[in-house]
Amino acid sequence: MPGSCLLRWALPLLVLASACTRYDRPDNLEPVAPGAAYQAQWREPTVSRAGAMYLRSEALNAARCLPLGGVDADGTGLGKGSSLAQAILRGERLSRNDLLDVRVGEDPTFSGSYVVSRDGTLKLPFLDPIPAQGRSTAEVEADILRGLRARDFYTQAPQLSVRVTDYASVSVAVSGAVFEPRAVEIGGTPGDGLDVLRQAALGASTEARNLSAALRAAGGVRPDADISAVEVRRAGALYRLDMRGVFEGQNAVDIMLLTGDEIRVPSRRCFQGDLMRPSPISPPGVSLFLSNLTQPATDNASSAIGQTVREVPYGTRYLQAVIDANCVGGPRSTSADRSAVLFSRNPVTGVSAVIERDIEDLVRRADRDDYDPYLLPGDALACYDSTVTNVAEIGRIFGILGATTLLTR
Repeated sequence: MPGSCLLRWALPLLVLASACTRYDRPDNLEPVAPGAAYQAQWREPTVSRAGAMYLRSEALNAARCLPLGGVDADGTGLGKGSSLAQAILRGERLSRNDLLDVRVGEDPTFSGSYVVSRDGTLKLPFLDPIPAQGRSTAEVEADILRGLRARDFYTQAPQLSVRVTDYASVSVAVSGAVFEPRAVEIGGTPGDGLDVLRQAALGASTEARNLSAALRAAGGVRPDADISAVEVRRAGALYRLDMRGVFEGQNAVDIMLLTGDEIRVPSRRCFQGDLMRPSPISPPGVSLFLSNLTQPATDNASSAIGQTVREVPYGTRYLQAVIDANCVGGPRSTSADRSAVLFSRNPVTGVSAVIERDIEDLVRRADRDDYDPYLLPGDALACYDSTVTNVAEIGRIFGILGATTLLTR
């Protein structure tokens, strides 16, 4: 009797399950539906596949953009402030803890290795501290020479050389439209060891203390960043630098930073697809959190969910990720009709958004680019099985329950 009762209920429940396999679309506080969310590509398709004629997401994104801060008022060229700032800040500058080789002729009293002190000065025996922070070696040489002659150590100018033996790391603060705004430490010798050959050589140089290195260390610039007016505050002065050349194949403004510098990247308050590509100031890649389908694969290993799937290049889109996660394809009649959900977050407001797509519909739409979001660092992706697979799984469960009931009679 219990077994026949269970089987009597099984068929109606299977029919009910097939009707309930499609759930409501996710609700969002972000204005996803009208295309006013962080990415217009998050919005739901508003036209049928047959009625798709135009791509509108780029225009919807651009309509919310604030003006570029690095152009003149008439919009015809680069701001004059950027060129002046580049001229002031360019070249190699000394910072605290840099290792210097100072040679004053054959004089052993003043010749030797020195470290720029915490207060930013160079301290030679018998001389007043010489400002070094933010200055070039040529400027430091001139001050040493003046100090030697002022103290009557030399009546005629001696041969004098100040060369950098090793650049130390610097600590700078990065804020604004970057993915991980925080204080970062950049430069210095990688790891715990010292490069003995470099320390024995004169004329050290480094790219690891550049502005681009600081932006990468802070997670890279966000797609809403205004890179035409990146701000650098140094010793109370504010400079604005135009870094658009990074994405335009031109020589980029990439100054050397000093300990205590403050960097701020303004936001244009809009999504810019042009910034969603690898560059020296972009995120190194996107680390995804994935939940793969359970049918027909029963675990991530057999679904090829490995490191190369979880870590994708910056600029990867939703459709590429679901293919990479093995969520597309399969038998058309049973498992091809899947859906996937993207969990993302507006990096400006911090508000989360959940976007669901019918994968096969997106694959076949001519305007798929309009609804194919770019992936951001920290995004998560979950795949759902097809309706037929879901019903088959429910049937399998009822079969197990029925068999269990019969065995227990």
